[in-house]
Amino acid sequence: MADAGSVVLITGGGSGMGREAARRFSAQGARVALFDVNVAGMAETAGASANVHSWTVDLTDFAAVCEVEERLGPVERLYNCAGIMPFGKLVDQDNAVIHRLMAINYGGLVNITQAVLPGMLQRGRGDFVSFASMAGLIPMLLTGAYTASKFAVVAFTETLYHENRESGVRFACVCPP
Repeated sequence: MADAGSVVLITGGGSGMGREAARRFSAQGARVALFDVNVAGMAETAGASANVHSWTVDLTDFAAVCEVEERLGPVERLYNCAGIMPFGKLVDQDNAVIHRLMAINYGGLVNITQAVLPGMLQRGRGDFVSFASMAGLIPMLLTGAYTASKFAVVAFTETLYHENRESGVRFACVCPP
């Protein structure tokens, strides 16, 4: 349960898992900050809640991501849900699409981690949740680039956990089917 007034940052809050988490934490009284490029989706997520605030942020822009705690104050919980999932055979996918997918799904995680995790570690508390996929554990046909990005998310999050086991920060990597 989120503490009333605590800051929960959700990337990809304009849809899917991010939207559901935002609504749940908002109902518990947390101050919810959404980062997404989907402006209409964030507005729908926020609805009439005074607890949900949204910022149009491209997670591949490290400078924009680094302003998070200046804008919000200390982040107690991070839910990294941002991601894209184009389908197609790897040999047929446009090179730029594959690189963009890695930049968002994995690079965005790296950026938000470097922006938020140092503060959590300094305070000795926080929840750090990465959303990957079962595709990050078991390769899936027609989603090769997505699968590779989610393998990276799983490995990165697992490594963060082991590097920071006694820090007071809790880590989880969620792999929905």
